[in-house]
Amino acid sequence: MSTTVSRVRAAYARIEAVDRPEIWIDLRPRADVESEARAIDERVAAGEQLPLAGRLFAAKGNIDVHGLPTTAGCPAYAYEPETDAPVVARLRAAGAIVLGTTNLDQFATGLVGTRSPYGAVRNAHDPARISGGSSAGSAVAVALGIVDFALGTDTAGSGRVPAAFNGIVGLKPTRGLVPTTGVVPACASIDCVTVFARTLPEAEQALSFMTSPSDRDLPSLPQRTPGPWRIAVAARDQLGELDEGWAEAYEAAVEQLRDAGAEIRTLDLAPFTEAAAMLYQGAFVAERYTAVGSFVDKAVADGIEGLDPTVTGIITRARDIPAHQLYADQERLATLRTRALSELADADALLLPTTPGHPTLAEVAADPLGANARLGRFTNSTNLFDLAAVAVPSGKVSGLPFGVMLIGPAFTDSRLAQIARELEPPVQLAVVGAHLTGQPLNPQLLSLGARLDRTTTTAPVYRLHALATTPPKPGLVHVGSEGGASIEAEVWRLPAKGLGKLLAALPRPMALGSVELADGTRVPGFLCEPSALSDADDITNYGSWRTYVNR
Repeated sequence: MSTTVSRVRAAYARIEAVDRPEIWIDLRPRADVESEARAIDERVAAGEQLPLAGRLFAAKGNIDVHGLPTTAGCPAYAYEPETDAPVVARLRAAGAIVLGTTNLDQFATGLVGTRSPYGAVRNAHDPARISGGSSAGSAVAVALGIVDFALGTDTAGSGRVPAAFNGIVGLKPTRGLVPTTGVVPACASIDCVTVFARTLPEAEQALSFMTSPSDRDLPSLPQRTPGPWRIAVAARDQLGELDEGWAEAYEAAVEQLRDAGAEIRTLDLAPFTEAAAMLYQGAFVAERYTAVGSFVDKAVADGIEGLDPTVTGIITRARDIPAHQLYADQERLATLRTRALSELADADALLLPTTPGHPTLAEVAADPLGANARLGRFTNSTNLFDLAAVAVPSGKVSGLPFGVMLIGPAFTDSRLAQIARELEPPVQLAVVGAHLTGQPLNPQLLSLGARLDRTTTTAPVYRLHALATTPPKPGLVHVGSEGGASIEAEVWRLPAKGLGKLLAALPRPMALGSVELADGTRVPGFLCEPSALSDADDITNYGSWRTYVNR
C-alpha cells in the first residue's frame, strides 16, 4: 500500500475515533481522496518534485474547495465553486491533499467557534470550553492530529485565538501576501488567509507555498541594527483583567525571551487596545454588511433557517452606520496607528498574551457579545494597523494551553518566526533507524540539543525496509493493521528550531510525518517515500533497525 494512501486511511480512522462531527462542514468522499493519494505517489515515483506529497490539510468553510460547497457556515448561502481558491490550488500543486471544509463562526464573524448551525466546535483539550473562532474547525482538526495543517482566515484574530486555545501554531501573514481570491469576505480590506500547524516548521513550510511575490510587492525594509532581539512588552496594569494564572504565564514567556538574550522594554499598549475596540464598536464593522448584508436581509425577510442570531444582529446593525462615522473612525485609526508604530519604534516585535482568558461554552452562551469582545482585546488591532503576527503555545495554565503572540510591522513575517522559535517548547521526534542511540546519525540529534525521552515501539501498523542510502538507513512505511508490525523506536525531545533544521536538511527519500506509537499517541517522526521501496529489502521481521544491523 502506498504511503500517502495509508496516511489518508489513518486520517479517516482518526476522524471516527475522535468523534467530533462539529469540526467539519463537508468531508470529501474517502474513495476520491484515496484515488488522489495514489496519483500523488505515482507522480513522486515517476520523479516529479512534489514537496508537500503526502501532507493532509483542511480548509475553513469560507474558502473555495472545488467539488465541495462553500457555505461560510450558512447552509442557505452555499454555492458550488468552479475552481479551488488560489491558496488551495497552490498547496495541491505542491502535493498536499485537502480532506474537507471545516466549521466556523458563521460568515467568519466571531472569535468563539460557537456561532454555527453546524454546531459549536468544542475545544480539543476540554470539551466544556470553546475552541476559539472563527477558524474553529481548522484549529481543532490540527490539534487532534487529523490533518498536518489547516487553513483559516484572520480579520480580528481568527487565525490566532483558536491556535492559543488548542495549543498549536497560528501564522497570520502580512496582509496581501496570501491571496484572498476565492474566500468569502468578512471585511475584505483587512482579511488574511492563515495557517495552523502543530509545529512552527510545519506551519512555515505550508505558508511558503501559499505566498507568491506577485500577491503584494515586497518593499525595501529598513536595515535592522545588529544586536539581540528587541522585544516590546506590555505593563501589567495595561493588560486588563486576565484569567487566573495568565499574568504569570505571560511573564514566564517574557523571561524565556530574556533568558534567550533578548532585550526587553515596556511600551504603551493604549493605541493597540483603543484600536481593537473600534473594530466592532466603530464604523469598520459596516464592511461586514457590504460582504453579506444583502443576503442576510433577504434571508431574514424570507424566514430562512440556519442564520445565527448573534451574527445576524451584528451584520444587520452595521447597515445603518452613517458614512460620516466611517470617515471619523478612519482619521482616528490613522492617529492610533502612528502612535502604535512609534511605540514599537526599533523593537523587533511586540509580545502579548493571545487572549485575556479562555471561557467555557456556558460563559459564552450567557454573554455572547461581551465574551467575544474580551477575546479580541489583543488581536483586533493587528490587521487594522497592517501588522504581521504569529501565535505559538507557551506552556499551560491549570492544565490547558496558554498561548502568546508576536506582532511586528508588515513584511517582518520571517523575523517574527525566528523570534517565535525561542518560545516554542521542546518537540518530540520518533526515530527508528540511523538516528537511534549509537547509530551514525545520532550525533545530528545531540548537536541540536536533543535528549532521549524514552524507548518504545510503534503501533503495529508499519513495515520496515532497508534502503540503499549512505549511511544505511531504514524506511518506515505505514500499512495499517493488516500486515503491519511494531517497530522499535526512540522518542527524543529537542528544540523546535532544531526540528526545523532537521526538516530543512532532510534528504530524499526520507520525509517527516506523524508516527503512531504503541500507546496510541502520535509524534513527528521519519517516514519514507514509496518510490524508494522498489529495490529495498523488507526487514520488518527483525522488529528493529539495530537488530537488523547487528544480525
